[in-house]
Amino acid sequence: MKILSSNQNTAKSELMYQLVALLVVTIVVHAVYVTIIRPQAESMVAEQLARQEVGEVYEVPRSLVIILKDFEQEACFILMFWSLIIMYRKSQEVGNERSIMDRALLEIPDGTRVLPEDARQLARPIEALADEEQDWLPARAMASALQRFAAMRDIGSVSTVIREVCDSHSERLDSELAMIRYIGWAIPSIGFIGTVRGIGEALGRAHEAVQGNISGVAASLGVAFNSTFVALLLSIVLMFFMHQLQLQQERLVLDTEKYCDKKLLRFLKVVA
Repeated sequence: MKILSSNQNTAKSELMYQLVALLVVTIVVHAVYVTIIRPQAESMVAEQLARQEVGEVYEVPRSLVIILKDFEQEACFILMFWSLIIMYRKSQEVGNERSIMDRALLEIPDGTRVLPEDARQLARPIEALADEEQDWLPARAMASALQRFAAMRDIGSVSTVIREVCDSHSERLDSELAMIRYIGWAIPSIGFIGTVRGIGEALGRAHEAVQGNISGVAASLGVAFNSTFVALLLSIVLMFFMHQLQLQQERLVLDTEKYCDKKLLRFLKVVA
């Protein structure tokens, strides 16, 4: 019951963290767009139109603010920064779980043989940990191993329960990346929405191009291609960090299995 309540509190805290992070990122990114990017982009567009009206021949510079100015790019940046904040938190959680392996959870001198009768005594330091720390993978794997050893008096079943705990934790970590995977899919999709919108606007201004004014069509096509370009670029960055987080999580699971083998399994002994 205590573990269930702890998991529920953790889920609520995680949801609140993500909602607050989304709100903060939205405010910050929108503020940057309103105060910096869009005013500069509008100024540059107005200057280009003024030069075109007087018939001046000049080379149009490819400016970063022009590429980023549209709503689709803003949405992509919001989603990317939001997912990076979520991944940073999960990376911190993995680091916290890994840090517990640096502590002396079990003090078993070399050459000692641990019998099933000793399991309860050895589990006391783990039971003395805080509720949150008891739910971390290394502590949970150790506690489950000692409980199984005391109940079953079989070393093979201890190894099995450690593997089961690690596998279930790995599945949980993988499921928690569902939102990040969704964002990784959503960013290119938003870019394609901008492409469709830009092409639609360009087709709607085709009559202007026929009359010799191609500025409207060019601007609409710029929306189309810039949104896709930015979305794909941000998606590449996001997927890189997501794979780094997955690698960190997989190493935690593998290192926990090695930790249990080094600190506990090799000391177990069953007297026939």
